[in-house]
Amino acid sequence: MGLWHREVVFTSPEQVASELARVRYLTDPATATTVFVAAALEKPLLIEGPAGVGKTQLAKAVAEATGALLIRLQCYEGLDEARALYEWNYKKQLLRIQAAPADQAWEATHDDIFTDEFLLTRPLLTAIRRDEPTVLLIDEADKTDVEVEALLLEVLSDFQVTIPELGTVVATRRPFVVVTSNATRELSEALKRRCLYLHLDYPSPERERDIVLAQVPDLEPDLADELARTAATLRTLELKKAPSVAETIDWARTLLALGIGALDEEAIASTLGVILKHHSDHERAAKELGLTP
Repeated sequence: MGLWHREVVFTSPEQVASELARVRYLTDPATATTVFVAAALEKPLLIEGPAGVGKTQLAKAVAEATGALLIRLQCYEGLDEARALYEWNYKKQLLRIQAAPADQAWEATHDDIFTDEFLLTRPLLTAIRRDEPTVLLIDEADKTDVEVEALLLEVLSDFQVTIPELGTVVATRRPFVVVTSNATRELSEALKRRCLYLHLDYPSPERERDIVLAQVPDLEPDLADELARTAATLRTLELKKAPSVAETIDWARTLLALGIGALDEEAIASTLGVILKHHSDHERAAKELGLTP
């Protein structure tokens, strides 16, 4: 048994749902069960689904609910080992070399500059070295190159990192790992084998209404219901970017700030920019919703 679930206890899927609800993240039974099993088995959790359905927020909610530190590696095209794992502080090393006595052997100088003092840890190594409860979020892994995916595979297989100058760093307490993907490219089968899998899709209008009310409790339930149903309708259109759940929540906060109590044609037309971010999407939505130009 590992140290993560000794320190951060999830006793059941029902408790997971309860604890996440306490920090305003509403789950369904499948999600709560998968999070519980990932914690119990100390397995990374791979979450796939369209952008804006709460994949990243789930990792944040687990960290908040358990009091763990969230460490995030935001993936992007061109991400390399130095940005994901570690690199040496070359400027500081150069200053130390220049300050070394002229008669000091190179071996002694080399041993002096390749120490912890000159190591710049990045998210993966930082998470592995921590001895406190940690949630490691590897966000949008599908945006990285295959080489970085191979690095992730190595780290997540053994939760250890070999630094040639310092040796192997082994995790003393495994972090709870969440890997998210928008499925813009297929992740390797090797990476998937090491993870538990969860697919998150847009919630039903009823669940999205409950999510909105959890995040914006001052909103009238009827208005939250209108927002959720309108967002669901917009997602059925061929838009460049469908509205995310986070944008629905922003929409609710916008209406609350404006003192708007009903989602009529005028309210939608004046606030559509909160959830749709392309002009062509505005035009399509206006046509489908019958908004007056």
